Amino acid sequence: MNISRGLRALTSATCLAALLASPALAAPKANGTPTPAAKAQTVPALPPAMLQPPIGQLQPANGANVPALPNLLTPTQTAAPAPLPGSDLAYSAYQSGFYITAALEAIKRVNAGTDPAALTLLGELYARGFGVPYDPQKAGDYYRRAAGLGDTNAMFALGMMALTGQGIVQNDAAAARWFQDAASKGHGSAAYNLGLLYMQGRGVNAEIRSAAQWFRTAADAGVPDAEYALAVLLREGNGVVPDRITALRLMREAALQDHVTAQVELAIATFNGDGVMKDEAAAAALFRKAALAGNAIAQNRYARLLSAGRGAPQDKTTAAAWHLLAKMRGLNDTYLDEMVASLPAEDRQKAAAIARKWAATTADAKMTAALP
Repeated sequence: MNISRGLRALTSATCLAALLASPALAAPKANGTPTPAAKAQTVPALPPAMLQPPIGQLQPANGANVPALPNLLTPTQTAAPAPLPGSDLAYSAYQSGFYITAALEAIKRVNAGTDPAALTLLGELYARGFGVPYDPQKAGDYYRRAAGLGDTNAMFALGMMALTGQGIVQNDAAAARWFQDAASKGHGSAAYNLGLLYMQGRGVNAEIRSAAQWFRTAADAGVPDAEYALAVLLREGNGVVPDRITALRLMREAALQDHVTAQVELAIATFNGDGVMKDEAAAAALFRKAALAGNAIAQNRYARLLSAGRGAPQDKTTAAAWHLLAKMRGLNDTYLDEMVASLPAEDRQKAAAIARKWAATTADAKMTAALP
């Protein structure tokens, strides 16, 4: 692996929602183990009231007749792959949390000759204050030098800086230009962000068709947020010709990359047999996976299935615990309230204790897969 490939992961903050409320960054350490970055919590739209599981169908997580909802696309942090033996020392040091070493090695490479990847790494270090003083202006200088040499990660970083006003004057149009420069050279996250700018009319004229084109570019590059966004547009025929088959394929690809909202949408389609073979057990497994990621809708749906024994063995006590967790996140459900109220006092107390334990051990809205 080289430094350029690694930085693609380091700079992929992706969506506009993240720009307005960015997840916490890893705490800088000079030479030691880095603190993991906090993952952004998924907050999808609340669903309409769902029919009782024994009858009817589950409703879409986005609500009925809702076109593409770019503000609901959830930010992801692409995990940087582990360095391979013999990979470059600067990036390996960054990955290991040895930020001073990373900076020194990158400086050596810059001094030795033209090295846009090393310039981009220095920009990243100064932008985050990792191993060097926090200095967004100096970061911007390094990024611009790297971008001038064709580094797409630097272009993407400059687009993010222009969009947020960090280190440079906030300018949506400049952000769009940087994203387009990077996206046209194959940077998936830049293509996704550019698509969002077209959706929202920030720095460019609002144009759903162009947004869909850039989402497609990003989806082809394997960006899960883009796969989900394009799937929604294709499902609704918003800016594109409706194509439910491709929409489901993209939704599945995003779900396989742990896009939580896509997991919920795919679970609903799988439970209902909507465009895919009906499989309540597979749907329950998807709901559980998204529920473990802290998604309130998934917690609610999984609670319903457990309460009725649909797709999983009936377990009303565990269903009650999941329901209580969903309520903690603001999703109320009268049907499940009544189910909980009908339980013996001992089971209600057990469910409440389980929910409190899960809530107390939830880190970054993520729960252990060992939970029921």
